Amino acid sequence: MSLNLPQGVQITGDIKPGYESVLTFEALELVAKLHRAFEARRQELLKARVVRQARIDAGEMPDFLPETKHIREGDWKVAPIPPALHCRRVEITGPVEAKMIINAFNSGADSYMTDFEDSNSPNWDNQIQGQINLYKAIRRELSFKGENGKEYKLNDKIATLQIRPRGWHLDEKHVLVDGQRVGGGIFDFAVVFFHNAKEQIARGAGPFFYLPKMESHLEARLWNDIFVMAQDHIGLPQGTIKATVLVETILATFEMEEILYELRNHSAGLNAGRWDYIFSCIKKFKKNKNFCLAQRSAITMEVPFMRSYALALVQACHKRGAPAMGGMSALIPIKNDPVANEKALAGIRHDKTRDANDGYDGGWVAHPGLVPIAMEEFVKVLGDKKNQFEKQVDGNFGPAQWLDFKPETPITEAGLRNNINVGIHYLGSWLAGNGCVPIHNLMEDAATAEISRSQVWQWVVSPKGILDDGRKVTEEMVRPMIAEELAKVKVTVSAQGEDTATYDQAAVIFDKMSLTPDYPEFLTLPLYEAMA
Repeated sequence: MSLNLPQGVQITGDIKPGYESVLTFEALELVAKLHRAFEARRQELLKARVVRQARIDAGEMPDFLPETKHIREGDWKVAPIPPALHCRRVEITGPVEAKMIINAFNSGADSYMTDFEDSNSPNWDNQIQGQINLYKAIRRELSFKGENGKEYKLNDKIATLQIRPRGWHLDEKHVLVDGQRVGGGIFDFAVVFFHNAKEQIARGAGPFFYLPKMESHLEARLWNDIFVMAQDHIGLPQGTIKATVLVETILATFEMEEILYELRNHSAGLNAGRWDYIFSCIKKFKKNKNFCLAQRSAITMEVPFMRSYALALVQACHKRGAPAMGGMSALIPIKNDPVANEKALAGIRHDKTRDANDGYDGGWVAHPGLVPIAMEEFVKVLGDKKNQFEKQVDGNFGPAQWLDFKPETPITEAGLRNNINVGIHYLGSWLAGNGCVPIHNLMEDAATAEISRSQVWQWVVSPKGILDDGRKVTEEMVRPMIAEELAKVKVTVSAQGEDTATYDQAAVIFDKMSLTPDYPEFLTLPLYEAMA
């Protein structure tokens, strides 16, 4: 099947039946327009990340920007939040797969963040079928029939939709404009916005987005300028788009108010993206010999550097009239073990109770079965109120709190093996086209896979990478464990009736990404090049 393409636009991916419904001439015109206007700036910002990283590798520590002091000290607020985003006590997330979309919409959550990014394996079919699924879902036309014959349809009352495009670092390699790859985020945003924004407005909950992986307010400014051009292009008033920014990098923490300011006409607040945040800390300080985090299970939201970041986010948002959203608890229900299930549910309660009492206006869950528990904990604090925008957080937060990276122990063999196991299991699933995977009773996505391989890399190179039994973590220790954990993963996957074909490749990739001397910035970049 061939498409009618705008001048300079080339598509290298297969065009399957139905793809033409979203890859229209007009939608691709907007993709090309945004690419031509902003691709040079995207590349400049990605280069700026490299320069900043080199300075940190050389020993520079992050701090507040002196040139934006007037913003932090200024008297300003974000534009009024639309009624459809006043109540976000529980938000559910998941990839743009039809069954997940329907279950999330029907979950009873206030809001649903559908994901083209970390919980979605971005092969061409997933990206385009996801666009088709959202087009149908927004018009209440989406349905799904499982292999067992069970039918899934949207309820009359559904969650408010928010959409997460890919981050600035990811390309869409199947779409070229003037011979250049288009940014994945620009492609995801432009296609879904062009087809659905006016329909969403007509249905009472306009085009709302979640923006990932930003490291600076200049990256937020780029999104804001894209929003301005896109709204003009289809004839929508400025400020119609609203976007929540995931604060999931350590550098963005130092620019939270500036990020809100850049997006102030389009802001729907900030979200504490905890898993990517931990990954970011490891990545940014990987060459600092004094930096070495304990195993993942010990890095809770209660440890000082995470606690201070979480409270500072609420402080920044409510000071500026914006929603503050709590991050993901990765726990999921455990059907075949009542004791373990009760422990998981208690963990969810604890997480959401803390968020609600800290002043957050809502929080994330990864499974529809957890919506009632999370909702109950927020209602206990909020009562009949839709949010607590008025709640202010006292305290001074900055480098002294955010850069106090503890605990450094424990690091155990079990923790090391868990990182290897989770990393291989997730990568194998990702290569097979599934980016949202339950592993060891946690819902894992790309962020947790990044933590897993990054911690192994760090423990090998850091002089503090010592197990609790006194052994130094080394390449010679890790490599046999990779083979052993691969065998365990393949047994688990086979028992679930899944193909194990991609897991040997996943183990090779995990070995390379965790044991290479030069730390690869993102796991997903080489993985994306390897997939169709």
